[in-house]
Amino acid sequence: MVTSPQSLAHAEDLADFVAASPSSYHAAAEVARRLETAGFERLREEDAWEIRAGGRYVVVRDGAAIAWSVPADATATTPAHILGAHTDSPGFKLKPQPTTGTKGWLQAAVEVYGGPLLNSWLDRELRLAGRLALADGSVVLADTGALLRLPQLAIHLDREANTGLALDKQFQTQPVWGLGDPTQADILAELAASAGVDAAGIRGYDVVVADAARGAVFGRDDAFFASGRLDDLASVHAGVVALEAHQTPAGGPIAVLAAFDHEELGSESRSGAAGPFLEDVLERVYADLGADPSQRRQAYASSWCLSSDVGHSVHPNYLHKHDPVVQPLLGSGPILKINANQRYATDAVGSAAWRGWCESAGVSTQEFVSNNNVPCGSTIGPITATRLGIRTVDVGIPILSMHSARELAGVSDLHDLSLVAGAFFAG
Repeated sequence: MVTSPQSLAHAEDLADFVAASPSSYHAAAEVARRLETAGFERLREEDAWEIRAGGRYVVVRDGAAIAWSVPADATATTPAHILGAHTDSPGFKLKPQPTTGTKGWLQAAVEVYGGPLLNSWLDRELRLAGRLALADGSVVLADTGALLRLPQLAIHLDREANTGLALDKQFQTQPVWGLGDPTQADILAELAASAGVDAAGIRGYDVVVADAARGAVFGRDDAFFASGRLDDLASVHAGVVALEAHQTPAGGPIAVLAAFDHEELGSESRSGAAGPFLEDVLERVYADLGADPSQRRQAYASSWCLSSDVGHSVHPNYLHKHDPVVQPLLGSGPILKINANQRYATDAVGSAAWRGWCESAGVSTQEFVSNNNVPCGSTIGPITATRLGIRTVDVGIPILSMHSARELAGVSDLHDLSLVAGAFFAG
């Protein structure tokens, strides 16, 4: 199958997006920057809002961003079509007193964030990125670029490395970033320099480790795309691209992109899907459209949420880990995620709606279900459905190497997801 020029252009744009989004805070800022460029108005939660029919808006809370486009004929009971995704990825987060080292090495003290595939972080150039809270009350973003590395022990010193390498999370995941005396160096100074601020002014920080390499297209017929943070920036980017092109048709729904933080930790934070962010925004939007609580609930009753996150493609070397019949494959279209125990929120009505949006977009779809012997993960879908009572469908793209420092997707699937998102936003 020859990869289309449109799919290749989408993948290159995604590579730019991921490069600009090494942390959830950078991702939220990049969502806002791109949508502001497309004509969306940036709002601050601290200010009073005046939401107008026909308006396009974006608001950022920490590492999360919510954007929406209101039809010109919107009323108090106009439904919302919400694409939910997340901005964080498994990896490592910088600890307090982060500068450490021994025997002439400078190292960074990090804590495991979420459930990363630890071995995948070995022997690759890494960057530090996140936000710095300063003494003057301001908050700035920092990104060191390639600075660190987790060097693997040579096989000469560990003859059993190829039969079962297991890293100690405390003692064998502290990356090196230089040579010298750790009492005379400060990794926060590297972050401060990247942000153009004085390290002495740093009063707090939320900083993570990210792969420094750019996303790349490769394989026969350019079928593959490899990058860090595809879980879940692939979905965030698809939503941004769809909103940039969205024309808010008359009679259509309020199109909403909700990019949450902390999904990899369970979503329980002020900027996670289990927090109040989306509900806060929707209440303010509908209040400005003249809705009372009863009318807002009417709108919710006819609204939809697509919870978009990655799922597992069938792995050619581990077929026994997958369902023997339902085996989604890279390049065969976005996936509909189904679980009998409601780890995904998809039901029969949602399945039918999803297939309709795919058909409208001219995109093929495939199903995903777990092997009964392999526990199923979950997403923001059941959380959003429970919190708001909005009908929710779990979808996404199939990938390999999930939770690796560098994951693998199909180029055509990435573009197809954005096309379905566009059909979904149009209603």
